[in-house]
Amino acid sequence: MSTAAPETNGSPAKDLFTIKGTHHLEFFVGNAKQAAYFYRRAFGFELFAYSGPETGVREACSYALRQGKIVLVLTTPLIANHQANDFMRNHGDGVRDIAMHVEDAEEAFRITTERGAKAVAAPHVIEDKHGKVKLATIATYGDTVHTFVERGSDYTGPFLPHFEARDDKGMGKSVGLQFVDHVVGNVSWDEMNNTVEFYKNVFGFSRFVSFDDKDISTEYTALRSTVVANENRWIKFPINEPAEGLRKSQIEEYVEFNNGPGVQHIAMHTNDIISTVAALRENGVDFLETPDTYYTELKERVGDIDEDVERLRSLKILVDRDDKGYMLQLFTKPLEDRPTLFIEIIQRRGAESFGKGNFKALFESIEREQGLRGNL
Repeated sequence: MSTAAPETNGSPAKDLFTIKGTHHLEFFVGNAKQAAYFYRRAFGFELFAYSGPETGVREACSYALRQGKIVLVLTTPLIANHQANDFMRNHGDGVRDIAMHVEDAEEAFRITTERGAKAVAAPHVIEDKHGKVKLATIATYGDTVHTFVERGSDYTGPFLPHFEARDDKGMGKSVGLQFVDHVVGNVSWDEMNNTVEFYKNVFGFSRFVSFDDKDISTEYTALRSTVVANENRWIKFPINEPAEGLRKSQIEEYVEFNNGPGVQHIAMHTNDIISTVAALRENGVDFLETPDTYYTELKERVGDIDEDVERLRSLKILVDRDDKGYMLQLFTKPLEDRPTLFIEIIQRRGAESFGKGNFKALFESIEREQGLRGNL
């Protein structure tokens, strides 16, 4: 049975400033109203706040969706020179902002820019009748950014200034998603180490685990990956790059269709992956296929698990184990027409790893999809 531990590089580093967790993920999309409908109906998110002309914002419409501690903000521009237009022209719909909840946005901005981060928006206060929130933004890989959100306990609004509360009217029915486990970024050839060093030097993150092309490969394709994490590991960013293979890897395909680096997938944690995946399938969400042969020797490979193997087989859920426990995971097919962004559903039963034992089965499934698109 596989009990491989994460290949960590020392103890967690000390955070250079206080990070309270992921505040929200902002998507730039062509039609936020329709995208909000999709994430509510398919993934069970609840619409809880809205910003747009009706709230005094003339440049864009934004829908804030919530499930557990996960907040997605879907933004569509209303004016020609909005930054979202350039983003979508280059990348299509996708994640623009991985926003972090911090204790002091000004401190976070000062430290990160002094240590080499490119400033996007200097610290500034936005306010409405509910109070004030301080924001600041820096750039990371590709056109992705990190906004530091300092929201004190005295702010009483539903989300951020200029957002008004909205009644979901029962449309978004939770499927049990709890919080963001990790957010994966894809970069191009030989860019992974520089991106990892950026997070280590600028944020003080540590190298949590690394996988080389021997770990993540099939007969045809390969990639390399390193995971960086903050001190309490509430923030985890796997960074992927292509590796040499006989055919085009999934990372090459992503970078080609995304026109550069960007967020590849968001891993969302659930406490009951069987119920969550069953509900998502009932809602029409498409997942990558797992061959039945994967489950033939599952117990021999991962040992005893609480879940019924036949139920896992019927839902195509993957299982892996490390020295601290096991985890279960499953990946959707791309959510856009471009083969870029997708969602991972993950449940951890003690394991801290990222499914190394599943890499071969997973990437063979991705290769089958690439082949259907003519991109392998």
